[in-house]
Amino acid sequence: MKKNILVGLLLFLASSCSLDYPNNSVISPDDVWRDKVMVNAFLTDIYGRMLPGWPIAGNGTDEAMDAPRSMSEFDLGHFSVAQNGQGLSYGNIDRINFFLDQLEQTTVLTETEYNQMKGQALFWRAWDYWGKVWNLGGVPLILHFQDVTNVESLFLPRNSTSECVAQILKDLDDAISLLPDTWTGDNYGRIDKGIAMAYKGRVLLQYASPLFNPNHDTARWQQAYDANKAAVDFLKAHGKGLYQGRFEDIWYDELNCEVVMVNQYYYPDHVYSQYMTRPEPLTKDYANFNQAIYPLLMAYPKLDGSKLELDINRLAVDPAYNEQFLTDFYMGRDPRFYATIFCPGTVYPTEEPIVKGMSYWNTWKQIPDPGTGELVYQSMTYEQINRGVGSSNSGYFQKKGIDKSLAVVNVHEAETDWIEIRFAEVLMNYGECANELGKSDEALDVLYQIRKRAGIQDSGSGKYGITATSTDEIRQAYMDERFIEFAYEGKRRTDLRRWKRYDILNTMKTRACLYPVLKDNKNLEGFDWTKDMYDPEVRKLFRMDYIPNADNDDYYTFNLPLDHWFAPISQDNLDRNSLWEQNNEWGGTFDPLK
Repeated sequence: MKKNILVGLLLFLASSCSLDYPNNSVISPDDVWRDKVMVNAFLTDIYGRMLPGWPIAGNGTDEAMDAPRSMSEFDLGHFSVAQNGQGLSYGNIDRINFFLDQLEQTTVLTETEYNQMKGQALFWRAWDYWGKVWNLGGVPLILHFQDVTNVESLFLPRNSTSECVAQILKDLDDAISLLPDTWTGDNYGRIDKGIAMAYKGRVLLQYASPLFNPNHDTARWQQAYDANKAAVDFLKAHGKGLYQGRFEDIWYDELNCEVVMVNQYYYPDHVYSQYMTRPEPLTKDYANFNQAIYPLLMAYPKLDGSKLELDINRLAVDPAYNEQFLTDFYMGRDPRFYATIFCPGTVYPTEEPIVKGMSYWNTWKQIPDPGTGELVYQSMTYEQINRGVGSSNSGYFQKKGIDKSLAVVNVHEAETDWIEIRFAEVLMNYGECANELGKSDEALDVLYQIRKRAGIQDSGSGKYGITATSTDEIRQAYMDERFIEFAYEGKRRTDLRRWKRYDILNTMKTRACLYPVLKDNKNLEGFDWTKDMYDPEVRKLFRMDYIPNADNDDYYTFNLPLDHWFAPISQDNLDRNSLWEQNNEWGGTFDPLK
């Protein structure tokens, strides 16, 4: 379909938020605010700078790895202000404040146009400020365009976190009151009332979570519950809900009912590169990011909702058990598993000629190492396409949202829309808050809805494999369900941090994975590359090996600090502004929880 152009970069606006450049023969700064088209163009430029796109964020979590030994120093347990210090950029805030201040002076807009533009700008200001507060805690609140000639006035102390949150909520509430219920036609994708309500619910959920609320203040959970329930009810009343088609089609059936906040990609003006998440050699430049590792591979339940279990020790010594596990792994899983993760020996969704019409056999064989004689793993792709798999040490790749129309030659032209907020997230945010307030029935009903939509086959109990009953059990069920529902959507690290559960990574220690391995290399002779691992006769040729450390180096072990939850301000920023206090977790006096 033809998509509207919402986020194109406007070059004549990009040079300065004040538009103060010498080529006034083309356009003067004052002219912008005398022309509603130009005013709207300024706002559109804010979208272009701030609208989020597809994340590549599995690395550093229990979802995925990018490549062997691709772990950050912080994840390894090496941290300091010098290494982890963050600066504060106010470029977007400055631009938004300038727009809001100028909007008050313009006379070319109708009241409706003024309200709609102001509401959108307030949303983006809240968005930017919450990003800062989420990382650092309280930051200086600047709500009007600053006079750069008055240098002394530019240096302001940090506001408390609670003051910042109050302002963020005010901006969102004001935006909600000003924005239209929905946008249609060429304006589809702009911020509307439902988006602002959903985002307010996300902010309040995160603010009520243990990261900001270690003492479990129920008033915060109540506020988050009310906001998320209001968002769910409003969105439902305006046609939103869980998508009832195939789970994978949420990203291909554009403008469907689950889409709340979206970045629309379209050729040729607004495409993105999908090269990094695709497997080598089915891409170019970078490759092999977001490779699923053991916890994510095992997280998806069976089709009846029951947990997939593995006895690692028995896997290595009991051939019959191994054969059954291999079948259980590939067959009869939660449909979201097949929609989210590409597994070796199945069809990869691509137009790349070298594998089109075939499965991609990045499964493994074992051969003697030329130097030591020890058996080592080698990809079967050498026999299939005469090429290896590069640095791939997992072999399980992101399938969710992959643009199926791409081959290597056009891998930088992906058009799959990024859905920043799905209705499923708003619904689960509401359910999680309900659980924390003791509303177990409401919380469980949300989980049942999510699993029913996923395609889990219920036994007749109406619980779709969910066995949780207590508050603690339901909390864990939400952790588990968010892990699989939102895999590869950039939410896992955020969730682990807001729950203060980096211990999950530390307990995991290394990034393990599972290799489907050919039992006998003689079976490569006459191997039918068009078949797949869903064929029972093909599976009989393989076994499953547990690989305890895909990094192949014990140095790369998760050891995240459990007493450093907020980032430090960089020393450079502190040196330039003596009014700023460092966070108390990093030797300073500023408490991000106040």
